[in-house]
Amino acid sequence: MNRLGRKASETLIEMAPSADDDIAVLTKFKLLQSEGEESNGPLCETLSTAGSEVPSSSESGRRFNLFLKRRLRIDKRHQSKDSIFFRDGVRRIDFVLSYVDDLNKEWEKKLERRKEFESNLQKAGLELETEDKKESEDGKIYFVKIHAPWEVLITYAEVLNIKVPIKENDIPSMVENPLDCMLTPFRLPEKVMHPEPDYFTAPFSKEKQELYLINDESTFFSPSMRNRIVNYILTRCPYGTEEGKKKFGIKRLLNNGTYSAAYPLHDCQYWKKASDPNCDNERYTLYMEWARFLRFYKEQPLDLIRKYYGEKIGIYFAWLGFYTEMLFLAAVVGVICFLYGLFTMDENMSSKEICDPAIGGEIIMCPLCDRECEYWRLNTTCESSEYSHLFDNVATLFFAIFMGIWVTLFLEFWKRRQARLKYEWDLVDFEEEQQQLQLRPEYEAKCTQKKKNPVTQEMEPYLPLTSQAVRFCISGTTVLFWVSLIIASMIAVIVYRLAVYAAFASLMENAQTLQPISGLLTPQLATSVTASCLNFVIIMILNFIYERIAIWITDMEIPRTHMEYENRLTMKMFLFQFVNYYSSCFYVAFFKGKFVGYPGAYTYMFNRWRNEECDPAGCLIELTTQLTIVMAGKQIWGNIQEAIVPWICNWWGRRKARNNPENLYSRWEQDHDLQTFGALGLFYEYLEMVIQFGFITLFVASFPLAPLLALMNNILEIRVDSWKLTTQYRRPVAAKAHSIGVWQEILNGMAILSVVTNAFIVAFTSDMIPRLVYYYAYFESDNSPMSGYINNSLSVFLISDFPERNKSKTNTEHFVICRYRDYRYPPDHEKKYLHTMQFWHILAAKLAFIIIMEHVVFIVKFFVAWMIPDVPADVKAKIKREKYLTQKILHEYELEKLKERLCQGDKRATEKEFIATEGRMELSRAM
Repeated sequence: MNRLGRKASETLIEMAPSADDDIAVLTKFKLLQSEGEESNGPLCETLSTAGSEVPSSSESGRRFNLFLKRRLRIDKRHQSKDSIFFRDGVRRIDFVLSYVDDLNKEWEKKLERRKEFESNLQKAGLELETEDKKESEDGKIYFVKIHAPWEVLITYAEVLNIKVPIKENDIPSMVENPLDCMLTPFRLPEKVMHPEPDYFTAPFSKEKQELYLINDESTFFSPSMRNRIVNYILTRCPYGTEEGKKKFGIKRLLNNGTYSAAYPLHDCQYWKKASDPNCDNERYTLYMEWARFLRFYKEQPLDLIRKYYGEKIGIYFAWLGFYTEMLFLAAVVGVICFLYGLFTMDENMSSKEICDPAIGGEIIMCPLCDRECEYWRLNTTCESSEYSHLFDNVATLFFAIFMGIWVTLFLEFWKRRQARLKYEWDLVDFEEEQQQLQLRPEYEAKCTQKKKNPVTQEMEPYLPLTSQAVRFCISGTTVLFWVSLIIASMIAVIVYRLAVYAAFASLMENAQTLQPISGLLTPQLATSVTASCLNFVIIMILNFIYERIAIWITDMEIPRTHMEYENRLTMKMFLFQFVNYYSSCFYVAFFKGKFVGYPGAYTYMFNRWRNEECDPAGCLIELTTQLTIVMAGKQIWGNIQEAIVPWICNWWGRRKARNNPENLYSRWEQDHDLQTFGALGLFYEYLEMVIQFGFITLFVASFPLAPLLALMNNILEIRVDSWKLTTQYRRPVAAKAHSIGVWQEILNGMAILSVVTNAFIVAFTSDMIPRLVYYYAYFESDNSPMSGYINNSLSVFLISDFPERNKSKTNTEHFVICRYRDYRYPPDHEKKYLHTMQFWHILAAKLAFIIIMEHVVFIVKFFVAWMIPDVPADVKAKIKREKYLTQKILHEYELEKLKERLCQGDKRATEKEFIATEGRMELSRAM
């Protein structure tokens, strides 16, 4: 329905009470309906007839038809369609299925599937209510509303081992910190932070219902628990047999188009509270207190997030918030290190010598490419050498060591935070096997062969070993092919660097317009910036393609359980993105400028392109440039994808929701028009943050401001993720999780690797070690030990020794010698152009530094990890106390029941059983 039609009809609705003719037509229409004409045909005919009775133009008649339809819908609807209840206003809508009745060749097959599926849902105890398509906004979509009655909820609560309250927690809370008053501006109201009282809980049992605090059956199970139970039934409900195989599960019905969507409902609109007093309005609270960017400085209402979205999403936001808090410390130290480099720029002897016309201005450097490049003076790199000192100084070493320890503190303190959440969210006894190790419906559907499970002694489907081997071979080959493709693309970017460098060098030397910035924009930097941008574009393209390839490969492997599926997909995606995002940084850090050769004996790639040289001030500034472009570009692109794209997709839906009356635009229609979060929604969020974690740990020695960039991004990321989840996406199905899963192991692995990479960056990429060796062993002046370092670090080459391939076309000033960055003997020495002893001293110092730094950091890491227990002492005490009290309550309940049976003369309740129950209580007290 277009905007003009909507406005016209709304105007007619307001005028209707004074229009007797309109009322007469509506009365006639209702009479026709009461005679049983409910199908689309009579409805359209009646509207058409009514429209023809109005003496007006065709446009007015069309508007009047729309008016009649809306008036009919309003008149029939006594209850607001923004409600989350069935038409009776009592039964809560726990899930919604939608479908479009498209009359194609598979229409009858889809109809049969739906009938069978819905019939089996009703046999499972669920109650259904269907909204006809003429009740929908566009007149095309049917909505099937699902309600889980009490009997179904308690049955599956026992199956899923859901914990429910048995007694209010009487353990005293922790002593308040006197400094907490300073954090008051960052706090949220207590009702928002802790929406429910704290209870002792126990797994639900149908036989012990009197034990639980059941005040109201309709609210005993939270909406997130209810939709989790219904989703469990939907994923396992059969819908028929096709091609000799039993078919089941809502996922397959969504894939084959039988249903178009399946989702639980949000409880209200996010921008205002619901009119229904029975609605909790938790979505509105989350939006007001959490999802708005102006609340960026406030703590997150984790308990409310967990209650509304489930533990799995709650644990993600808890981890993201904790990671962001810890980044604050790293960002502060990084800024201090950067400021140290900034304030000591004028004291840097190396850049002073390079910029000095009497020193750097007199040093003639060898051409940086064959034939096309000219000889150049060292002081042309004055500005880049000064800026290089910002990141290549003594503070770099300190920051690299600090970040190695920071990573350990972050991971260890997160374990403690996670343990506290496990206790507070009743996840202490939760085992992944209870939920994640259940067979995937897709596995059960595709595996036709069965064998007996040695544990359960039940027949279970299984995938033959030969089939597994073939699938893994195909999977492994595909992964290797795509990783090879990434490496090939990186080599292509390196070839681009080598090919365009000569062009940049020639252009910058001859272009007068570039003279004002020639000192800062050197050929090396211009090549590095353009290559980094090109590399980022290739990364994004490959990333987009491989996401779909990885899902296809994992589906083809047919993992047995949900945990296996997520772990396999995680490892594939992480391996790919690790190579995709970090390969260019590894090249600049550890390969560029390391295998150049020397004038007259340069090393060539594919015997054609001469390998790149580092700037005389070192390669660290280029690594910083590469890291900044890829990291910042990824964060900007990620926020665009996460926020702007869903916002544009939902723009029309939001306009419709705000302009339509509640009784014409139902709660299920509003949610239907939102985006789908998807089963892998959190997977991509974790992946994005883990890749960022790699940037700020693996290469942080080259860029101390990386934690600050990550901190600013994460402050925005928390609000963007919460905003899109609350406003732009349908409500995800609640799921349980007691940890961040396999991501914990990936973070541990990256933490160990980061120590190695930063040690190598300080040793081989920065000029820290050569300077220290010169300072202590080769200095030329006692008053200024670092004076003469530049001259010492540059070797001499006789221009006449250049082979024809390397000679520059132009040598107008007829230089006799040129200098290059290396430690080799001069041409008049008996060991002409061989490495000097100083080279081997520096190499030995670099290797010694790597070994010492790694061992020191690893020893400190392991000591810190040993000193910090994974579970806080007060949490351990509370867990033991709660287990004791819960067991005591359960045993007392069983004892009371046994007494009742004895009093009633139950012969099965023997005195020995009574004594055994009392003995178990005594044993529990002793424990």
